[in-house]
Amino acid sequence: MAEEKKTMTTLASLGKVFDVPKELQKTAYINSMEQYDKMYKRSIEDPDGFWGDMANENIEFFKKWDKVLNYDFKEAKIEWFKGSKLNISYNCLDRHIKTWRKNKAALMWQGEPVDEARTYTYMELYTEVNKFANVLKKKGVKKGDRVSIYLPMIPELPIAMLACARIGAIHSIIFGGFSAEALKDRIQDCEAKVLITSDASYRNGKSVPLKANADQALETCPSVASCIVVNRTNSKCDMKEGRDSWWNEEMNAKDIKSYCKPEEMDAEDPLFILYTSGSTGKPKGALHTTAGYLLYVTTTLKYVFDLKDEDTFWCTADIGWVTGHSYIVYGPLSNGAASVMFEGVPSWPDYSRFWKIVEKYKVNQFYTAPTAIRAIAAQGDKWVEGIDLSSLRILGTVGEPINPEAWMWYYNKIGGGRCPIVDTYWQTETGGFIITPIPGAMKVKPGPANRPIFGVAAADT
Repeated sequence: MAEEKKTMTTLASLGKVFDVPKELQKTAYINSMEQYDKMYKRSIEDPDGFWGDMANENIEFFKKWDKVLNYDFKEAKIEWFKGSKLNISYNCLDRHIKTWRKNKAALMWQGEPVDEARTYTYMELYTEVNKFANVLKKKGVKKGDRVSIYLPMIPELPIAMLACARIGAIHSIIFGGFSAEALKDRIQDCEAKVLITSDASYRNGKSVPLKANADQALETCPSVASCIVVNRTNSKCDMKEGRDSWWNEEMNAKDIKSYCKPEEMDAEDPLFILYTSGSTGKPKGALHTTAGYLLYVTTTLKYVFDLKDEDTFWCTADIGWVTGHSYIVYGPLSNGAASVMFEGVPSWPDYSRFWKIVEKYKVNQFYTAPTAIRAIAAQGDKWVEGIDLSSLRILGTVGEPINPEAWMWYYNKIGGGRCPIVDTYWQTETGGFIITPIPGAMKVKPGPANRPIFGVAAADT
């Protein structure tokens, strides 16, 4: 009877509209529909003025642009901030270490083993990125070269990404769960010069070989001259003389300096290639360039999650997907936030894992997939009970539509009925949110993704 009553109460709530929390509204960057409407209208009618102001406020350039936007949709040509010079690694690191953020947490890494964790300050992350940038240069990597990265969710992954960005190399990350065949296809397509991998990775408490997959893939990848290997699990692996080397040995070499001057990149220089899953055919490489991508992920994260200096943001995605690129690495670090990075899965060692990490790091904004929410909710409420989730202020979802029942469980059990849910819609090709609620301005209800973000308008057909 009690369970039936609970079900009826849940169903009655599904069509309910939830107001903007008053406390959030008081401090939100965007705290009314009037403000959102005004900003959105300007972004559509005056994109040069809108995005120019956003760039001046949120990004540091070595050289300012001649024109904000040139485009011809019929010819599929778009150029952002033409004539400008900047570097994404500089924006994510250097500009913060010149401020009070120098000794602030930048990356808070939680390994799959419960007792394994590391926190990098902005200064510490800056040093590691500079050193690895010099390792890549020592390997002959230069601006425009491609570097493939096949790593688990360990700190060396964002360090390698930012090092590539620092020297103007184009990184191509391959999800660590992919096979040797999938790895081979992606390396061959982008003609990578270097592969970065690890001996193995952890998955549900077990060691999964990555280097063995890499060795198999590299048999038919002649473009790869060097393979740098992170020792993650102390697993035995073959090291090919003249090609393979250990990450730690490279980083600790006497000739590796702790500073590497950032390459001055044109606004439209490529930043990364990320391949689609290939579920509907041959994987396609989506290429994102420098200035437009950086500004978009910086501003969308800032406004959609109302990200403040004191916040700790956690996106549970794998960096092998675009969500991790944009909202674990580039978006949070460009904003100067503390970004949580998690190696494991929500079910190991048990289904309380996510919530114990939220409690441990006092996470303020939590961003995950509906699949994970449904899987945890299906195990019952006991995995949430007794865990302090009071630090949470905003919840988010990504990757697929969230069904209303899962939305309500997430809202009540995880958010305590006080945290708005931003249900974000976007794609690998867009690089960032395109439809989403603004939590300080918009009422939300289970199901709809809500309104377009700035600059996004439906095309006439």
